[in-house]
Amino acid sequence: MLYLIFRFLLRVIYTLLFRLEARGTENIPTSGPVVLASNHLSNFDPPTVGVKVKRKVYFMAKEELFKVPVFGPLIRAFGAFPVKRGGVSKDAIKAAITLLKEGNVMGIFPEGSRNNQSGAAKKGAAMIAVRSGAAVVPVAIVGKYKPFSKIIVCYGKPVDLTALIEESSPDMLEQVTDAIMARIRELAANNR
Repeated sequence: MLYLIFRFLLRVIYTLLFRLEARGTENIPTSGPVVLASNHLSNFDPPTVGVKVKRKVYFMAKEELFKVPVFGPLIRAFGAFPVKRGGVSKDAIKAAITLLKEGNVMGIFPEGSRNNQSGAAKKGAAMIAVRSGAAVVPVAIVGKYKPFSKIIVCYGKPVDLTALIEESSPDMLEQVTDAIMARIRELAANNR
């Protein structure tokens, strides 16, 4: 219940403050495990990706954020779970895979950090998607988080990874990562 209240409040705030527009939400499967794989521009991105989605979306967040009074319980209510600083641990990966195998939706930022200047993606999102059997929906956040300027979040059709997964080559996770990132970049370019 707290999640629904928090999501409603964030929808109002994001709509008023950032004129948030969601496109393609019909591409998100209504049941089963789903990874929403998004580009990463700002700390505001997790709510941006999840606020217009009908299903609850879970995210990984730095462990330190959960110790902040009021903020910690809020992000937990919004579907965040803690990961240790310095990278995603095996425990966090196991928790993500478990959440997905239970049929949930998880938001992941393959680039890792929002200050990733190279645009290179890490293989963790691909590994989590492959191991959980989740559908991968590419997501592109377009715009800048300036008050009263428009932010668009675009959800693409699930990426068909069947051929790459069946091939099972040594660089399969890299190929899956590249395929996901290509779709995210394509969505971003087509929605500017």
